[in-house]
Amino acid sequence: MPDLISALQLSASEATLAVGGLVLLMLGAFAGEKSARFVSVLSILLLLAATALAVTGPLGQAFNGAYVADPLAVYGKALIFLSSAVAIVLGDGWMKRTRIARFEFPVLIVLASAGMGMMASSGDLISLYVGIELHSLALYVLAAFHRDDLKASEAGLKYFVLGALSSGLLLYGASLIYGFTGSMRFDEIAAYAATNASPGLIFGLVFLICGLAFKVSAAPFHMWTPDVYEGAPTPVVALFATAPKVAAMVLIARTLEGAFAGSHDQWAQVLILISLISFAVGAFGGLVQKDLQRLLAYSSIANIGYALLGIAVGTTLGVQAMLLFMTLYVIDQFGFFALILSLSRNGRPIRRIEDFAGLRKDRPVMALVLTVLSLSVLGMPPLAGFWGKWAVFGAAAEAGYWMVGAAGLVASVVAGFYYLRIIKLMWFDPAPEGVEAIDRSPIEAKTIAIAAALFSFPLVMVALTWLEPLTRAAAVGYGAG
Repeated sequence: MPDLISALQLSASEATLAVGGLVLLMLGAFAGEKSARFVSVLSILLLLAATALAVTGPLGQAFNGAYVADPLAVYGKALIFLSSAVAIVLGDGWMKRTRIARFEFPVLIVLASAGMGMMASSGDLISLYVGIELHSLALYVLAAFHRDDLKASEAGLKYFVLGALSSGLLLYGASLIYGFTGSMRFDEIAAYAATNASPGLIFGLVFLICGLAFKVSAAPFHMWTPDVYEGAPTPVVALFATAPKVAAMVLIARTLEGAFAGSHDQWAQVLILISLISFAVGAFGGLVQKDLQRLLAYSSIANIGYALLGIAVGTTLGVQAMLLFMTLYVIDQFGFFALILSLSRNGRPIRRIEDFAGLRKDRPVMALVLTVLSLSVLGMPPLAGFWGKWAVFGAAAEAGYWMVGAAGLVASVVAGFYYLRIIKLMWFDPAPEGVEAIDRSPIEAKTIAIAAALFSFPLVMVALTWLEPLTRAAAVGYGAG
């Protein structure tokens, strides 16, 4: 009984979300669609409560090592739950404007957050898979949430089919690892791999990495990303671009640098190859895009390559750089998607890049916000994105991977073309003749976009790089080297 109480205390954040999500589901089912706004508010409060429980809760292991609560998990969960809450805020405003009031939207995000929290705290292969599937099932439904839209239905179907393929790769890799080590627990796998790096175990590890790479949309496992980003509702894409990627990156760091720390030379080669392909696909693929959300999909592919490079380094500094990069990446992404939601003409969202021509004249504040965000993601000093890339490239150079870092720098320069094109359209090109005036910006989306832009300024970034929680999260035995 004491062990069960201790386990429940350690996993209180996920238990709160799971039970709370079911309660909200019952509330919505009985109250009907009119309860959508109320359920959204309660869902945000539930996610904030889960964040507080994760940050203030005890540390340790539960369920025979399957669940791990440590500073890495705490940092990841705080970022995941807060990102999910922001996605609900954006989704509530979107439902109000499109008159699609469905209480299932925030409930699905809450249930997905429970799975993402479990991913961050996974201590064995079974909890890893359960966490991935728990959050994925909710995301499949969210991708096709706007069921009257053909593109949204297509996005949900593609995500589901390719997600099933990635799950197969992941399970096959896990079965090989279990077959050769005789254990599912990361600590026991690490003990075996330190002295018996058999080819079968390495094959299993490669399949496991391929399955996890799909979850972060790293190339060449990115095939779902552009179509889902283009077809899914914008608030859903904002969620896809942030919280699930943080959960998957924390899981990859924990799995590789926890269970396979002794095989660093083998898995680092795979991650570096994936990073290089992601650099190229993200940089060059974005050059021909005309839809802003599709452009952000290719941008995310390149950015995930930078984050994976931090893990590939195999040092505490590398993990810290990855966490810093992902934190700043999440903020910039929310700024972009909030800005998309804040701009429309005659009730229709502005999505095509050409439609941003002359934005400085109609909405100068939003034009300035988009300029700051674009320069930040580009990595222009001294904005937020510069510090994230500086940390990753610095960690790579210190570990001897300076050529890979140089390739990432070249890709960043190439990607600069499509960000600078947007800036040029906004500030120097006139608006097309005969187009409607831009509608008044919704307050919640406008506020989030402006806040993200303000957060990109250097004084905040300097303070963030010295945050103790981030340092402690990277120094829990994963990536020490």
